[in-house]
Amino acid sequence: MTTKGSDVILERMMALHPKIIDLTLDRVWRLLDALGNPQNDLPPVVHLAGTNGKGSTQAMIRAGLEAAGHKVHAYTSPHLARFHERIRLAGDLIAEDALSAVLDECYAANQGGTITYFEITTCAAILAMARTPADYTLLEVGLGGRLDATNVIEKPAVTVLTPVSMDHEQYLGDTLAKIAGEKAGIIKRGVPCVVGPQADDALEVIETRAAQLGAPLLAHGQHWHVGEDQGRLVFQDETGLLDLPLPNLPGAHQYQNAGAALAVLRHLNAGEAAYEGAVTRAYWPARMQRLKTGPLFDIAPRTEVWLDGGHNPAAGEALAAHLARLPKRPTHLICGMLNTKDARGFLRPLATQTQSLTAVSIPGEANTLPAEQTALLARESGHQAKSAPSLAAALSEIVADCPDARVLICGSLYLAGHVLRENG
Repeated sequence: MTTKGSDVILERMMALHPKIIDLTLDRVWRLLDALGNPQNDLPPVVHLAGTNGKGSTQAMIRAGLEAAGHKVHAYTSPHLARFHERIRLAGDLIAEDALSAVLDECYAANQGGTITYFEITTCAAILAMARTPADYTLLEVGLGGRLDATNVIEKPAVTVLTPVSMDHEQYLGDTLAKIAGEKAGIIKRGVPCVVGPQADDALEVIETRAAQLGAPLLAHGQHWHVGEDQGRLVFQDETGLLDLPLPNLPGAHQYQNAGAALAVLRHLNAGEAAYEGAVTRAYWPARMQRLKTGPLFDIAPRTEVWLDGGHNPAAGEALAAHLARLPKRPTHLICGMLNTKDARGFLRPLATQTQSLTAVSIPGEANTLPAEQTALLARESGHQAKSAPSLAAALSEIVADCPDARVLICGSLYLAGHVLRENG
């Protein structure tokens, strides 16, 4: 069966609900029950929520467990180039025939009922993982936590809350405390929860929720610490100290993600091979990913071209901090964003680290912020900004003036996905 088979089924699933996002668990419970409740048959689950760092943290946990010889399922969203990226079965991306079969089964079991695309595809992922032998399951929340379609595991092995910041306010609330309350909805009674660095308002909500459920917290700054020392990553918890290489995922913000991953692996008693593997073997596309081949590289062979899918103010801060640590080189942004994001908040911290910004519209994305509007918001945020009709045109204009530049393509996972598809 060709890739077109799953694409056709996925397109049918898009029509099962008038909204892309409609947070509730009722429809998920109904479909899982029709499927025989496969969520109860999963290998031990690590459930992750948070605003920033979920994907990187999950990638490090997976790399560590696999380095220790374990078979690991992983579920993440959104995908970048193709849907299959969302589902890993015992380490491998789900095959086309298996994906088509499980999507078909879920579509039939749903019997035409109202259900969102994310809900029914999450049920399909759970069904596929329940039927495939493995040692662990890593589930990444799609949006929020409390009412997310992944929040159907009664007793995970451990939950994880990466840093919480302002994002998706229209769905999760307009304060950090409200958003943290939604994220903390994955905490389960008596189940340990690893907590990454948090603002005080968020941490207070998380601690209150954990206390109500008798869930032990393993919190950054209290139960574990992580940082760089003489070019090494040093992690310490109540068990002792780990002296490891710096994470292979670039950026100082990856230190805290590595710390959360190591805290999970320590809790699971994964062993020394896992700790080393977590920081040396993780791969997560579109997180300061260097493009070294493909049509975009061919346009600018002397240029450093980087790709990052960060899109909220916290991501902008992290990217700016990372750019500040790189060897000095003229740095230019190519940016495309969704109209649902805080563009000014994302762009403002990057203004001090870059020479220019060229705005583009995200191809094929209905919710793209038009390039001219992105450029206007960028100028209001301190950038020298203009727009271009395409990525290729933007890159060509930059390298014509500065062939030895550093170029960062950023602003949206949807833009990153377009780049990976077209540059593959």
